[in-house]
Amino acid sequence: MAAAANHAANGTVGNGEPEAGRDHVIIFPFMAKSHTLPLLQFATVLSVHQKSLRVTLLTTPANLAFDRSRLPASVDLVELPFPSLPPLPAGVESTDALPCPSLYPTFLRATALLRKPFADFMASLPSPPLVVVSDFFLGFTQSVAADAGVRRVVFHGMSCFSMVISKSLIASPLPGVEHGGGPFHVSRVPEHVTITAEEIPSTLMNLTDPNDPITRFLIEDVSPSDVRSWGILVNSFAALDAEYVAPLESFYEPGARAWLVGPLFLAAGDTPERMEAKDPEGCLAWLDERAELPGSVVYVSFGTQAHVADEQLDELAQGLVQSGHPFLWAVRSNTWSSPVDVGPNGRIVRGWVPQLRVLAHKAVGGFVSHCGWNSTLESLAAGKPVLAWPLIAEQQLNAKHVVDIVGAGVRVDFNKTGGAATAAVVGRAEVEEKVRILMDAGGEAGQKMRERAAWARQAMKSTVSDGGTSLAALQELVQALQECYDAVPQAE
Repeated sequence: MAAAANHAANGTVGNGEPEAGRDHVIIFPFMAKSHTLPLLQFATVLSVHQKSLRVTLLTTPANLAFDRSRLPASVDLVELPFPSLPPLPAGVESTDALPCPSLYPTFLRATALLRKPFADFMASLPSPPLVVVSDFFLGFTQSVAADAGVRRVVFHGMSCFSMVISKSLIASPLPGVEHGGGPFHVSRVPEHVTITAEEIPSTLMNLTDPNDPITRFLIEDVSPSDVRSWGILVNSFAALDAEYVAPLESFYEPGARAWLVGPLFLAAGDTPERMEAKDPEGCLAWLDERAELPGSVVYVSFGTQAHVADEQLDELAQGLVQSGHPFLWAVRSNTWSSPVDVGPNGRIVRGWVPQLRVLAHKAVGGFVSHCGWNSTLESLAAGKPVLAWPLIAEQQLNAKHVVDIVGAGVRVDFNKTGGAATAAVVGRAEVEEKVRILMDAGGEAGQKMRERAAWARQAMKSTVSDGGTSLAALQELVQALQECYDAVPQAE
């Protein structure tokens, strides 16, 4: 804990006494890139727009270099030792480094063992910080912060829309809901919003299984602490999510508020023009060669979390080629090879892709996406419509949000198969059909999608500009935290 001690020393004035007032924000991300990146961006936003605050982000040794490279020097980093928990290999400290998906429950249990290092860090501070902002998976941070007399703001990495539906389904399970059935309404959600059984996240479907290790972790370690949080940090913005704020707050203790401060990557200044030039696969140069045909290229990426079976990759490759559109495809697998020659207008890459810059490129006309919330926001910020292909977690609800509510996309039909594909695989014919709909900018559906994506792009720019709703919410959050300590004496 030497790093923590050194940091604590920085929190004192010349005579060794703690500085007056609370001006220190502690940020603790969960060790998954899709969870970490938004909180790195939040740390950056605070350092830029709230210069009177000191910001410290907690990390672990294997994640230190990644985090440091994406933070300004004004944000302090403190390492906490990552717990050893066999059979989790030593040095595996992020979900994207897991050698196999079956180790995910073990990884979750390992992160829960960070409670003691976190408590030691909090005890090392010379005075209580203003707030602990932590990922909802790190449930132990709630009680440790409370014991120190500090408010906890929880971060889910989801939209209010997806959180409200998920929490409603947990609180009031719907008996008799079957796949293939019609749409139904969920409690506490506006009446115009309905979902189908197919749109229920698989994680929620498993909550009835007491033997599922992820279910046990969520019920025992996460959910009880989540609802006791002082507030909820949301990487979204009012124009997209305002009507779901009050329903979300209703699941928390009285007085808890949801603070819409996103899109955090835009608020942090991560615009394509300001992003680093790192492009090891040469994606941008390849797109430059096709810039004379604006909007002609399909960009395809399913993120870093979900495993996609080889037979599905086969069907996707066939469908992309049959669509006739040029495509840039980020494939996570290092062993799969395409069963079809993709030709000069198909580019498959395995390494890191500068996604913000790719989506902003004028050659790109649409995004085939798993609809992780970060990718969804990035696509809308670029004004590009989405072919929604949700895979895990709340991605089905994100797809519902962007396609049916915002109107900026189209969705694959998982009931259509082709070739030798199994019933769980989207066939090449379906891929070809939906890619053509996505890329047909002159068609009625294509025009509507692009109009709605353009609306979202403008709304996002406005919300993070001076006087925008997200920056105003950030200021209100900091002020409310400062005032709450004045109003209610905290235990020392």
